[in-house]
Amino acid sequence: MNDPNGLVYHNGLYHLFYQYNPFGNTWGNMSWGHATSTDLLHWQEQPLAIPNDVEQDIFSGSVVVDTNNTSGLGGPGQTPLVAIFTSNYKAPSPRNGTQAQSLAYSLDNGQTWTKYSGNPVLTRNTPSFRDPKVFWYDSPQGGYWVMVAVEAMDHKVLLYKSTNLKNWDYLSDFGPENATGGQWECPDLFPLPVDGNPANTKWVMTVNINPGGVAGGSAGQYFVGTFDGTTFHSETSYNGDPLPAGTRIADFNGGNYQGWTVSNEPGNWLNGPFGSAPATGTLPNQNPVSGFAGTGLVNSFVDGDWPLGRMESPSFTVNSQYINFLVGGGRHPRISNKLDNNPPAGDLLFNGFEVPDGTTLANAGWTGTADLAPNFQPATVGGDYYIGAKRVNTYETGGAPGDDRQGTLTSPEFTVTRNFMSMLVGGGNRSPESGQTLQVELLINGNVVRTLAGDNQGALNWKGWDVSQFLGQQARIRVVDQATGPWGHLTLDHIMLTDQSAVPRSDETTVNLVVDGQVVRTATGSDSEVLDWASWDVAEFTGRQAKITIVDNNRFGWGHILADEFFASPEPARKGLENYEWLDWGRDFYASVSFNNVPDGKRIMLGWMNNWDYGQSIPTSPWRSAMALPREVSLAQTPAGPRLVQKAVDQMATLAGPPSYTQGAGPMTAGTQPLPSSSWGQTQRVDITFSPGTAATAGLRVMDDDGANATVIGYDAGTAKLFVDRRNSGNTSFSSAFPSVESTAVARDANGDITLRIYLDRSSVEVFAQGGTHTITDQVFPVAGANRMALFATGGTAQLKSLTVTPLAAAMFQP
Repeated sequence: MNDPNGLVYHNGLYHLFYQYNPFGNTWGNMSWGHATSTDLLHWQEQPLAIPNDVEQDIFSGSVVVDTNNTSGLGGPGQTPLVAIFTSNYKAPSPRNGTQAQSLAYSLDNGQTWTKYSGNPVLTRNTPSFRDPKVFWYDSPQGGYWVMVAVEAMDHKVLLYKSTNLKNWDYLSDFGPENATGGQWECPDLFPLPVDGNPANTKWVMTVNINPGGVAGGSAGQYFVGTFDGTTFHSETSYNGDPLPAGTRIADFNGGNYQGWTVSNEPGNWLNGPFGSAPATGTLPNQNPVSGFAGTGLVNSFVDGDWPLGRMESPSFTVNSQYINFLVGGGRHPRISNKLDNNPPAGDLLFNGFEVPDGTTLANAGWTGTADLAPNFQPATVGGDYYIGAKRVNTYETGGAPGDDRQGTLTSPEFTVTRNFMSMLVGGGNRSPESGQTLQVELLINGNVVRTLAGDNQGALNWKGWDVSQFLGQQARIRVVDQATGPWGHLTLDHIMLTDQSAVPRSDETTVNLVVDGQVVRTATGSDSEVLDWASWDVAEFTGRQAKITIVDNNRFGWGHILADEFFASPEPARKGLENYEWLDWGRDFYASVSFNNVPDGKRIMLGWMNNWDYGQSIPTSPWRSAMALPREVSLAQTPAGPRLVQKAVDQMATLAGPPSYTQGAGPMTAGTQPLPSSSWGQTQRVDITFSPGTAATAGLRVMDDDGANATVIGYDAGTAKLFVDRRNSGNTSFSSAFPSVESTAVARDANGDITLRIYLDRSSVEVFAQGGTHTITDQVFPVAGANRMALFATGGTAQLKSLTVTPLAAAMFQP
C-alpha cells in the first residue's frame, strides 16, 4: 500500500482508505483498500473498497460525509459517504493517458461502494491532474464544497467549488512556491487556531513532493496563510537568499566555460554530456531547471542522460573556510576512484560465459534445475555494463516468464588460486526476511561459504569476496533464483580470481574538490532539477592548490549533474530546502493528509511511512509499507510566525505500560553508556531531556546490538541540529539510497536543553523534538537481537536531565 486516502470519521469509526495493490506487494493495480478503527490504533481490515477496472486505476482522493445529501446520492433519510478520487485512465479508455476526478458513494457506512454513473465529474484533459481533497466551507453567503487538487508537473494546487459534489467551478490556483524539485501530490487545506485562539485562525496548505524533499526523495511541505473561500495566500513562501558573501570562483555567465577543461564522451550527437558551452537553463526533453543564478550553468543533460564526461577547473589556492556552490541533478554519490568498467588484473573463469555460438553452458559443464537449466544459458540480452556478448541472466530464456523464472545454475569445479574473487553482478536483491533466495553463491565441499546479489538495478557492477582462506581448494559457483516479482532476477558476468578485492565502478554524478590529486570533498544532486546550495568546510586545505571536477559517469535515470556559482566564503551557505516548512524532516513521511469530520475540531494527519526512492525494495514480506503514527497537529506562535506543532494522538497513551526504566540527572561522559537490560526493547516510547554541555554530539543509540549496528539519535551542538543516523541501523543493503543521516535545526529551550519524545517500533523511529515543533520519521531494519539502548556523547560531556523508557503494547500485530 501507499498513500492514505479518504480519511474520515463517521458514526464512531475512523475510516482509512489507501492506495492498494490487491494482487501483489509492489505498486500496481491501484485500488482503494479499506480499514476501520475506533481509536486510530487498532485497525480492522475491511473488504476492498473501490477496485480498479479495465479502463482506470483508482488513484488518491478523499471522502466526505454528505450530511445534507447535497449530492442527491442518498435516498430519503440517508447520509451518503462520498469518495472523490482520481481516475487514472488507461487503454482501452478513450480518455487514455489523462487523469480526472470521479465520485463513488456508500450508503452503508463505507462497507460497499458504487461508482457514480456520470464520472468523471471534473477533468482538464491533462495527464497529471490528481489527488482531490474535499471539505465543506462555511460562508456567510452560503456554504459549499471546496476541492484542492494538483497539476503535479506544474507545481500548482488548483481550487474548485461545488454545491453538489458533481458540478465544479474553478476558484483559483496556488504555486509554484517553495520546494518544486519534484511532482506536487496529495494536497490538503484546513484552518487551525493559533495557540488555540479561534479569534486568530490561520489556514494551512500541505503539499507533498516527490522527489525533492529536504532529506531526499519523498516528503511533505506546508504553507501557513489565509483563505477567503476563493484564494489561498501564503505567508510562509520563501523568496531565496542572496548569493553568499565571498570571492567568486566560477559562475559560467560569460557564454563559455571560463578556462575549465571539458572532456565529453566521443560519438554523441550533440557533444554531450556538457556540450561546448554552458547551458542557459532547461535543455530539450528535460524537466524545468531552476535555482541557478545568472545566465549560465553547467548542465550535463546535453544528449540526455546517456553520455559520460567530466569537467575540471583551473587550479586555485584555497584561501577560505568554505566553498559554497549550487548543485542539482542526479543523486549518485561518489563511491570509488573507478570510473571505467575495465576488469581487474587476474584470471578469468568460464571464459566470461563467451561460449561458441550455437552452444550453451551445458556444453561447458554447467548443471542446473528448472528454469535455470544450463541449456537456457548464457543470455545475449538484458543488463548493462556486461563485458563481451554473453552473460548469465535469470530473467531471460527458460520456462516461467521474466522475474518469475526460478531454479539453480551450478558451475563446474575450479581451484581457488588467488586471494579474491571479483565479478560483475546486477539485478535484484532479496533480504532473508523475504523468504525468497536470490544470490550468487560460492560452494566449498558443497557448502555455501560466500553470497552476494544485485542492487535492484540493471547495471552490472563489480562485487566480490575475500577467498584467501580457501586457497588451493576446489570450489563451484552457484546461481540461485527462488524469487518472483519485480527484480526477481540476477545478471552475472566476468567471474575472476584476482589479487585485489573488487572495486565497484562509481556511477556518480558529482562535484568534487581535488587536492594533491585526491578527491577530498564531494557532493551530488538530489534527483531534482532545482539547484540548491552545498558547502564544503575546506579550512584544513588553506594555502594549498586545488581543482574542482564535475563528473557525469551515469547513463541512466537522473544520470546528469547541474552546477553553478562557486564561491570561496567565510560562512557556509544554507540549503534553500531548509528555509521551507516541512511536515517532517525524515525520509519516511509522505502523502500525508488529514481526516475529515473528526470530533472536537481536532486535526489529525496520517502519512505513508516510506519513500519512493526505495519504497518497493524495503525488506519486508509478505506485506510492504505501513503508515506512520497518526498525529494531531496544531498551530503555535513562534518568532517566525505561526508554525505547526505535532504530537502522536492522545490514544497512544492507552498502549503505554509502567515505565521500564528511569534515570535522573547526571553526566553523559564521552563514549557510550549502555542502559540496563530492563530498558531493552524495540517497541518503546523514550522521553529524554539533556543539555549538550561541552559535547560535540550527544544523544541516544537505539536498536543497538552492542556492536556496529544501531540507529543513532542525537544533537550536534556545532550545527545546532537534531539528527537521526541510520547508516549502520541494520539491513541497509537493499537500496543505495537507504543509508542516510537526517537532520533539522532545533533551538535549545530557555534552559539550554533538548527534549525528545521517541517512538520505537520494530522497523521505525519517530522523533518529536521540543514538544513537536520538529519531527524526524525514519524506517530502520535492525539486525536480530538489536534491542538495546545506550546514551552517548562525543568530544566532551553532556548533561542528562531525565530519561524514561516506557514499553508500548502491540496494536496491530501480536507477539
